[in-house]
Amino acid sequence: MTTPLLSLRGVSKSYGPVHANSGVDLDVAPGAIHAILGENGAGKSTLMKLIYGVESPDAGEILWDGAPVQIASPAAARRLGIGMVFQHFSLFETLTVVENVSLVVPGTKQELTERIMLFGREFGLEVDPLAHVHTLSVGERQRVEIIRCLLADPKLLILDEPTSVLPPQSAQKLFETLRRLAGRGVSILFISHKLEEIRSICSHATILRSGKVTGNVTPKDFDTHELAKMMIGRDMPAFARPKEMEQGASCLEIAGLTLETDDPFAVSLRDISLRVREGEILGIAGVSGNGQSELAAAISGETPLPRSMRDSIAMMGRNVSLLGAAGRRKLGFAFVPEDRLGQGAVPELSLVKNGLLTAHARGLKQGGLVRYGRARAFAKDCINAFDVRTPGPDAEAGALSGGNLQKFIVGREIMLEPKLLFLNQPTWGVDVGAASAIRKRLIELRNSGCAVLVISEEIEELFELADHIQVLNEGRLSERLKTSETRPEDIGRYMIESAEAAE
Repeated sequence: MTTPLLSLRGVSKSYGPVHANSGVDLDVAPGAIHAILGENGAGKSTLMKLIYGVESPDAGEILWDGAPVQIASPAAARRLGIGMVFQHFSLFETLTVVENVSLVVPGTKQELTERIMLFGREFGLEVDPLAHVHTLSVGERQRVEIIRCLLADPKLLILDEPTSVLPPQSAQKLFETLRRLAGRGVSILFISHKLEEIRSICSHATILRSGKVTGNVTPKDFDTHELAKMMIGRDMPAFARPKEMEQGASCLEIAGLTLETDDPFAVSLRDISLRVREGEILGIAGVSGNGQSELAAAISGETPLPRSMRDSIAMMGRNVSLLGAAGRRKLGFAFVPEDRLGQGAVPELSLVKNGLLTAHARGLKQGGLVRYGRARAFAKDCINAFDVRTPGPDAEAGALSGGNLQKFIVGREIMLEPKLLFLNQPTWGVDVGAASAIRKRLIELRNSGCAVLVISEEIEELFELADHIQVLNEGRLSERLKTSETRPEDIGRYMIESAEAAE
């Protein structure tokens, strides 16, 4: 019998009263692509941090090639041959791509630049090696993480939601890469909430629930519904595409918005026009890095518009082109950004204080002083209503799993009862059960008369949610497409064609 490359025996990890992992046993064979399945808060990311040396187990044993090891740090893990791509990125934003890579991969700047470009072309992970990380979209940062990890030539590669912000074409190229690596004997631990991906690429799957192993299966032997039920411990919530509603007044109207940028790594917006009305969900599709971040910043008020664009954006019938983010929120605008830890929440603050960030005007302060009783009640209501798995409202935002923090941020914005809700990648890193629940709440919000704008790189998500879809490509928007009369391949053509062809 072949000795597993990695074995865990009775591994446990607790944070105060929370048992993130309890007596976990795991064997990863050489050359296996092994899935770790579980809903948000099941303990997947904690387990990966234990293997990569970010955290130390409270109990249990880790074996590498059959011998017990102490993995005291990520550097120690890399010396063994373990590489990890985190769901929440571990890049230095003020450094360039090649400088970030050079921190863990030896070589001159010129050598690494050439290797990054070569890997990008070969595996569909194109990114400018000289770009500063803070200028990149979330999807582009994901590519940097994956390239950096692959360049280190790992024996065990840990991937935490690696395709969550990759377009389908790049995801397939990544899968081809992973199969080639597995064929050379590299073991891969693969975390994904996309169950079809698990079925297509993984030979084994270990299921975690509440920090404990509840099963080991061969994914190809089960359909996605069966895997989801094993993962969340219950039947998936039913979801049926809602009928279209009669739409009311315009809540967001953009007319001819053009934003030129001098930043060589940003995307200029060209003649953007769209409208979202009461009782409507408009979806924006597109491959990451085509202007989504720039459009989101313009709509949310984070990017000041030039005087020449003073009549380009209206909300709730009022011109807001020269109005900032706070002013737009006062009109009934709410926003869920794509970067939950950078923009959506402050990781070092409690959920109570993170609720205050955008909900302070809802009776949570008086005379300049915080009314902590009401702030705690707001956070608790959000936790309960959106099934946020956390010890309580005093937990730090950064201590939550990515999916649970996303549920809190989405819930916080929905609880503001907005007239216009804008979400950028609303279910990134969220498990299938929670994603379905979030989409259901967005439909309910739309049915109550709210206008909803969703940017998502998940085409299936937009077809479930949106009444109409437009595609963002090279900073330009396609025509408005009625979802019920459109096929996914039609959207795909707009995503990959040149901007001129998409007009």
